[in-house]
Amino acid sequence: MSAPLLSIENLSIAFRQNGVERQVVHDLSLSVDAGETLALVGESGSGKSVTALSVLRLLPSPPVAYPQGSIRFRGQSLLDAEERTLRGVRGNQIAMIFQEPMVSLNPLHPLEKQLCEVLSLHRGMRREAARAEILTCLDRVGIRTPRARLNDYPHQLSGGERQRVMIAMALLTRPALLIADEPTTALDVSVQAQILTLLAELKQELNMGLLFITHNLTLVRRIADNVAVMHNGRCVERNTRQALFNAPQHDYTRRLLAAEPDGEPVPLAADARVLLEVRNLSVAFAIRKGVLRRTVGHHHALKQLNITLRAGESLGLVGESGSGKSTTGLALLRLIQSGGDIIFDGQPLHQMNRKQLLPLRHRIQVVFQDPNSSLNPRLDVQQIIAEGLRVHQPSLDAAAREAAVISVMQEVGLDPETRHRYPAEFSGGQRQRIAIARALILKPELIILDEPTSSLDRSVQAQILTLLKALQARHGLAYIFISHDLQVVRSLCHQVAVLRQGEVVEQGKCDEIFTSPGAEYTRELLALR
Repeated sequence: MSAPLLSIENLSIAFRQNGVERQVVHDLSLSVDAGETLALVGESGSGKSVTALSVLRLLPSPPVAYPQGSIRFRGQSLLDAEERTLRGVRGNQIAMIFQEPMVSLNPLHPLEKQLCEVLSLHRGMRREAARAEILTCLDRVGIRTPRARLNDYPHQLSGGERQRVMIAMALLTRPALLIADEPTTALDVSVQAQILTLLAELKQELNMGLLFITHNLTLVRRIADNVAVMHNGRCVERNTRQALFNAPQHDYTRRLLAAEPDGEPVPLAADARVLLEVRNLSVAFAIRKGVLRRTVGHHHALKQLNITLRAGESLGLVGESGSGKSTTGLALLRLIQSGGDIIFDGQPLHQMNRKQLLPLRHRIQVVFQDPNSSLNPRLDVQQIIAEGLRVHQPSLDAAAREAAVISVMQEVGLDPETRHRYPAEFSGGQRQRIAIARALILKPELIILDEPTSSLDRSVQAQILTLLKALQARHGLAYIFISHDLQVVRSLCHQVAVLRQGEVVEQGKCDEIFTSPGAEYTRELLALR
């Protein structure tokens, strides 16, 4: 038999700081053959991303150390390779799709410049030839009107669009091995299906190996040849996809497979008051061209949205990335300009200035889609979570704030002993829980949740959903839940609005729409679950 494309043998990974060594991966052995897809699954913090970053030696040394083991690509050792050798492998022979696209994309350069740089560096292509290939690749990953988006900056894209650009950037080099770290986390089900089809085509076309890191077991069923399950830094089970799903051997694997979202929304009181009323909400962004950046038109991101939400009720906003879901949340928070009426508890938010809105801010909180960009990297977790208390409850002393932080961290499944660490020291899923804790600590009446469970593994999703339901039942909280995960929406929400290209194509009670969808687009989304 020929040697595997990637071989990891007896690998241990440790963090060494102040003379103390903390081992995060223990005696790990994996291999990926050419043309094989190996799915690496497990909870956040289990060592999946650390392992992936170690393959390309992207972790700083120190503090990262490798007490034992080896990593070989095409028989060549990577752990002791020189930097010059690694530069020839990174991006060219082994490409990686990172978990957080907003951090990976350069905010100062438009998309065309960043994508051209990849082709120039790794394939020596000139600008015109590179542009043609870039347009083809952007189209294949589902970017609408790619030619018109070449001059856009990352902040002008939705979370899902940024993720698709990252996928395109990795695929442009036509690598022998692709490491995909949660590549479809921020993508709706229709684009997920499109990306999985594209990866399957390229795998066959290039005989490409694929190391697919995910917490989404539905995707694993569809794409993986083999599956490795990690728990607390160890590989507890490895098997073929069919064998693992049909007859899991390890207790932890069985718990993962059983952790699919289910249950019903919290019962809504018959006499619940109307908390939020939105009439004809519309958002348009100016399209500017030329040296003087004159306005030549408008992009209508949201058109004539109407919402009535009662205390204790949850509304799910679903649709493709770029359909206007996150734009709706930002408009309701008055963080972007919009047309129409926004009435919160009888008060017209659309008529208020910044000073008038400030006393109401603690009553409406938000969990943003990308926790890494919304958490201040210079503050520790206690400072981040307590920040709202300093603004809205300045009379609290330091001890009371600390007690509140400890309590809310326990509620979202974080160890309070870690409260003095910084965001970079946590996994993606743990950072999302920090963002949720920051919103919950002020005990708001309405929380806008923008993909709050997208970066969480299924077992933690179930924990967060249980928490959100418990808080809703206890305090009468209302939620606007923005998500592409239809199973999660059905478990939490009383009503749902389906958006497409800024317009509502269907809206009503969640059970009715999931059982008997009236719009063809809704039926397509449900068929892809």
